Amino acid sequence: MKHTLTWMLSLFSMFFSFAQLNVTGTISDTSGTPIAGVNVLEKGTTNGVVSGFDGKFTISVNGNSILVFSYIGYNSKEVPVNNQSIINVTLDDGVDLDEVILVGSRSLRRTATDTPVPVDVLDVSSIASTSGKVEVNEILQYAAPSFNASKQSGSDGADHIVPASLRGLGPDQTLVLINGKRRHQSSLVNVFGTRGRGNSGTDLNAIPSNAIKRIEVLRDGASAQYGSDAIAGVINIVLRDNTDGFSGGITYGAYSTAIGDGWEAETGETLSNVEGKNRLDGDDKSWDGETIKIDANYGVSLNDKGGFINFTTELLSRQNTLRPGFSWRKGYGSAGIEGFNFMINAALPINDNTEAYAFGGRNFRDTNAYAFSRSAFVDDPDDGELRTVPSLYPDGFTPRITSLITDVSVSAGVKHKMNNGWVLDFNNTFGKNNFHYYIKGSNNASMRESSPTDFDAGGHYLSQNTTGIDFSKYFENIASGMNLAFGMEFRTENFGIFAGEVPSYGLYDVNGVVITNPATQSVATSPLGNELPGGSQGFPGYSPDNEVDRSRTNYGVYLDSELNVSESFMLGGAVRFENYSDFGTTFNGKLASRLKINDDLSLRGSVSTGFRAPSLAQLYYNLIFNNIVAGTSVPSLLSANNSTVTKAFGIGQLNEEKAFNASVGFTYKKRGFTATVDAYSISVDDRIILTDNFTDQTILGPLNVDAAQFFANGVDTRTTGLDIVLGYETNIGEHGKARIGVIGNINDLEIKRINNGNLNEFTFFGPFSQAYLEAAAPDYKFGLNLGYTCKKFDAAVSLTQFSEVTLQDFQWVDSPATTQAEADALFPVATDVYKAAMVVDLSLGYQLTEKIKFSIGANNLFNKYPTPQFDGWTDQGGLADSVQMGSDGTYVFGRLNFRL
Repeated sequence: MKHTLTWMLSLFSMFFSFAQLNVTGTISDTSGTPIAGVNVLEKGTTNGVVSGFDGKFTISVNGNSILVFSYIGYNSKEVPVNNQSIINVTLDDGVDLDEVILVGSRSLRRTATDTPVPVDVLDVSSIASTSGKVEVNEILQYAAPSFNASKQSGSDGADHIVPASLRGLGPDQTLVLINGKRRHQSSLVNVFGTRGRGNSGTDLNAIPSNAIKRIEVLRDGASAQYGSDAIAGVINIVLRDNTDGFSGGITYGAYSTAIGDGWEAETGETLSNVEGKNRLDGDDKSWDGETIKIDANYGVSLNDKGGFINFTTELLSRQNTLRPGFSWRKGYGSAGIEGFNFMINAALPINDNTEAYAFGGRNFRDTNAYAFSRSAFVDDPDDGELRTVPSLYPDGFTPRITSLITDVSVSAGVKHKMNNGWVLDFNNTFGKNNFHYYIKGSNNASMRESSPTDFDAGGHYLSQNTTGIDFSKYFENIASGMNLAFGMEFRTENFGIFAGEVPSYGLYDVNGVVITNPATQSVATSPLGNELPGGSQGFPGYSPDNEVDRSRTNYGVYLDSELNVSESFMLGGAVRFENYSDFGTTFNGKLASRLKINDDLSLRGSVSTGFRAPSLAQLYYNLIFNNIVAGTSVPSLLSANNSTVTKAFGIGQLNEEKAFNASVGFTYKKRGFTATVDAYSISVDDRIILTDNFTDQTILGPLNVDAAQFFANGVDTRTTGLDIVLGYETNIGEHGKARIGVIGNINDLEIKRINNGNLNEFTFFGPFSQAYLEAAAPDYKFGLNLGYTCKKFDAAVSLTQFSEVTLQDFQWVDSPATTQAEADALFPVATDVYKAAMVVDLSLGYQLTEKIKFSIGANNLFNKYPTPQFDGWTDQGGLADSVQMGSDGTYVFGRLNFRL
């Protein structure tokens, strides 16, 4: 009897241990606030749920299983079930890369190492609070493997908005989201001497870094999921949602001007002996680019269901840097900024199934950049008398291009979980970028002595409104689980150019009256009898003839699904249809898969088609401007795509860019070590470029310009590469923790074809422009990031190796080749090579009290500069062109963080 009873108890125990339990509970943070959206997963399976708006969850699991609770911003926790039907969990603050991500998959059951495509999850709030990097582009440049951004100088508006790229493609080929919602682009078109010439990217620096909780970088084509602009990938910025009161920081830093040793070491030449070396008067000092950043964040809970509102403000003041340039470029250096940011993120659960949310903000920047210098008459009679009014600037002058940039956005929506399990998300997002130019320290030569020195030059704007509705549901009983999502989106866009004041663009006659009838009015002339040019020097204003007010609409419909065929094999697919009012329809698809070899190793891959619609700016932007060629001003026209001039040169209507993406890779995770390695190939046909200069005077003569440029579907490219992300974390002693991270990108961009039709290839898109396109895709970038924390002390060292960059200099523009023989003769003298270089960053932090922390450090600690080019033909007029490592040298900083 005793043996029988023991056998029955054992059988009952076995049955109980394998029985399915309905486990319920509430997930909260250390303050007791419920956390919505926490991933609850039965370990070793795909069985999982997500906590509701009130932090509650219910899951059916094996009685002896282990539940894994994970959420971005909190440390993951494993809890044995032990046949418990109620489990309440508290998650501690922290960042875990093995957490649910929002981009690249519409399933809430995917993690960074579990996705079929590569996604980086970057703890921006931690980086911003401990390093001297004050803007988002700077942070991503050193934290994401294939992200590249280069500060410009002497590139008009591009000095004020840094063009950035992913996987070597254009700034406008990466889609940016905020909290998963589409972000508007900048109204600026990159034109002069910049990466991404002819592109309009999203201004990431308009978002205060202190407002960001994390950034998810999807390094894979995603047009079939998200629509236009996602050829290279998607950057999703997730805003802070903490409710722990008031926190902030004060950062102060400056750049060292001690550049001689760095360049002399590279060349063996003494910088002081370089012929033509120039800097502005009064800039002889040891430090410049003085930077002050004050940021504050306040978060508060709205109710006991997880509602919150979070505010961020940021004040940024950064002075210009000045580095040696040639006689026509005395103001070479980075632009100054006076900026103020404000951002709000909020959510309010209405009941257990419904949540309202809103976020948005305003960014304002007053920027200041130096244009190319204008000679004095005594130094250069031919050029000085044409562009300089001697009574105003007897020694010549360097005009300043300043701008007021205002960027506003607001997004609001509601999420609702229906009784049948479907989750609805209805949202409307509006954003607008306004760019207004003011030219200072300049003159209108045709006005002679009566010319003003400051000008309102007009500007441009872009607004975008997106309304979308999305549905998603996870089906636990289909195979090993399937997520299905579908939705639709309607978007309107408006681009405009507004005119400046008349002196900024006007040409004046001998009587000082603006010319409106050339047949009866004579252009003002110099003492030597030369006709004087009109408009403000440095940047001529937009005239009423340039004014544009154009809009378009588009709608898209998508279907997105992921099927867990088994516990180890997942298939994903997406299709999307888009219709644009200005160029028609496009249809794109994507397939992705992930195979788990074991609990640690997974293989993954994807193929997809993609597209990017031509931007309104590329379609309608136009301007008459003065291009600087070998120190001489050349009146030039950038012609709108729909103009008769563009058609007269044989340039066709702009169509969408078409892409094909393929990637394959693996992920590995074992104890504290993680690895993701992904190879990719991206082919883009009909890529939109800005052409070189056409000079046919039979067409241009009546327009009083010497050259013209156009936007065109000019090239087909193929980009192949490899992304590597390695990470290891381990405890050292009782209180110490060490982190080692390696990021790497190997990249190759090939121009497969130049679509010049019957036009001369060298005039249409010659070696000079080809080199700029290829330089946006550097051969490689590797970074080694080392971190250590112990009680109150922490330290971080980053070593970033940038590859060699080859550019073609301005001799191609001064004496443009029109044949292969002429090009072959130019290559040996016009090729500029910037050597590979390593940049070292260091930061040290100490927790002074529980609420105060102080950090000091240096970016580019060893003061590395690009290899100088002493021949004077650089595009930007300095001793080096813009390359990824920058041209400002060492930046030393201190930061005080506080919490109240």
